[in-house]
Amino acid sequence: MSAYRHISKTWQGIFHEKKGDIRARAVQLRKEPAMLRVERPWRLDRARALGYKAKEGVVVVRMRVSRGGMRKQRPTSGRRPKHMGVLKMKSDVSAQQVAERRVSERHPNMVLMGSYPVWKDGIHAWFECILVDPERASIKKDYDYRRALGTTG
Repeated sequence: MSAYRHISKTWQGIFHEKKGDIRARAVQLRKEPAMLRVERPWRLDRARALGYKAKEGVVVVRMRVSRGGMRKQRPTSGRRPKHMGVLKMKSDVSAQQVAERRVSERHPNMVLMGSYPVWKDGIHAWFECILVDPERASIKKDYDYRRALGTTG
């Protein structure tokens, strides 16, 4: 079994059984700001699959998004509870898409390669997003990134 396959199996076990030092990591996640640039990814197997390389111009950002349905304000005039339109309101986009959009808005000069889930609890979900700076010389020279970004030269 390759090293990345082994890492993937280990993470699947951690997610399902919530064992190891993941509880300490969860406490750390809750104390961090909503968007945080991290030095290296937690899930190296998923990051590498999305195009992560440890080089200049590649950035990993951890994003926190709230979970659950949309919270709408209750109307003031009288209605039947069934027709209030407050409960069971769902968003058309997933939490992961929300995280990707927020990271892309904060870093307009970077290109989003992809994202993957890191952790979720009852209130929040965390995702790590892989970003690439297309103007960086080390990225322009890299064949894999040139092909992924659709640039020639």
